[in-house]
Amino acid sequence: MSERERYGWLFYAGLALAGLMALAAVIVGPVSGLLPGLWKIITVQDLLITDYCYVAGPGPALLNASLVLAAAMVAVRLSGEQMNGFTIVQMGLMAGFSLFGKNIANIWPMLLGGWLYARYRKEPFAKYVSAALLSTALSPLVSYLAFGSVRANVLLGLAAGVAVGFLLPPLSAYTYRIQNGMNLYNMGFACGLCAMMIVPVMIATGDHPVTALYWAKQYNGTFAALLTILCLGLILIGFFGSGRPAWAVWAGYRRLLSTTGRAPSDYLRMFGAGAVAVNAGVNGLVAMGYILLIGGQLNGPTVGAVLTVMGFSAYGKHLRNILPIMAGVWLGATVLSRSVNAPSLQIAALFGTTLAPVAGHFGWPYGVLAGLIHSALVLQTGGPVAGLNLYNNGFSGGLIATVLYPTITAVARHKRPHLQDSDYFDQFDEDKPIDTSKWRTHKRDREKN
Repeated sequence: MSERERYGWLFYAGLALAGLMALAAVIVGPVSGLLPGLWKIITVQDLLITDYCYVAGPGPALLNASLVLAAAMVAVRLSGEQMNGFTIVQMGLMAGFSLFGKNIANIWPMLLGGWLYARYRKEPFAKYVSAALLSTALSPLVSYLAFGSVRANVLLGLAAGVAVGFLLPPLSAYTYRIQNGMNLYNMGFACGLCAMMIVPVMIATGDHPVTALYWAKQYNGTFAALLTILCLGLILIGFFGSGRPAWAVWAGYRRLLSTTGRAPSDYLRMFGAGAVAVNAGVNGLVAMGYILLIGGQLNGPTVGAVLTVMGFSAYGKHLRNILPIMAGVWLGATVLSRSVNAPSLQIAALFGTTLAPVAGHFGWPYGVLAGLIHSALVLQTGGPVAGLNLYNNGFSGGLIATVLYPTITAVARHKRPHLQDSDYFDQFDEDKPIDTSKWRTHKRDREKN
């Protein structure tokens, strides 16, 4: 069985999730306000942080997320890309960020740019569709130039989006290599570098984009109920609906927890759909619980962050490597005498888990250190890019990963002589689960030394 056939069910799973989000939009309603609210979302200038729940209410925000997710799944399907664990990442990112920043109108120029790049390279779009979807991190550029700029023009926004979509695939391929698999949001780093070149040009031509803060505070009950149903549903499906015995799913999940999460780590191919579903459900509950525990708000950005964590539960994140990062962000906020439930720090604690491989690879103390640094750095990286990069935490994470990896390695290798790149950079080209027994062997060797 080919991989496309083996994981073809992901297309229908994505459409099912989109359908559930549309149903939720109707339930939280009111129905009469869905289309007018969607129009408000499409025409807002969209600079970070623009919470669609604040702009138009939770109903239109969920409807927008449903439409974007469905469009993304159709794009992946039509491109012919092989579906795997990263497809689940795309589902989480597209659905999550469609609650604050991506909408059914501003994503298309980037997708067109990615398609044109594939045509220019005379290669199938399947090779670049993932980069094209993730490049929509800069979709606020389209909305800002179309509706918020001093020379607002729809055609200008479209042209800028196409250009960005064309340029980001080669840039992201380069930035992936220099981060050593320590930053899971590689495209966020690439988009941040791109935005740092775009913003000065805009300022030089008389434009002055600035970050925004539209932050809803009254939807904790609504989103807590929806997320709890989704997460518990995934856990139940994982144990009893994946076609494997519950004990085998549990065993797979336990093995998943022993991995570092260093990219690339396709958990779907390594451990199966059951373990991934359980992992996504557990991580979603933990991420939501953190927001509620610190007295935060469940709204567009934070629910988007929860969905992103759940998406990456198929590609690098698990309970043991995200908790140190979240603890580090909380500790950093405390040390810096900042409020842990400040909007930027709420989402930093969840999106900061882009650095989960640091905790998994080097150990939890280094994960706490990475989270602590991230809590300070991410507050500064949004300014230079003027809110144009939705994956701002990925930009911050890329900077941290680029510096921390060689620094920690220089110290940690003296205590861990068996810490080698080859231990963690297996390319999962087989169409069957990978034998993970060698990871346990390496772990025992490190403990002996």
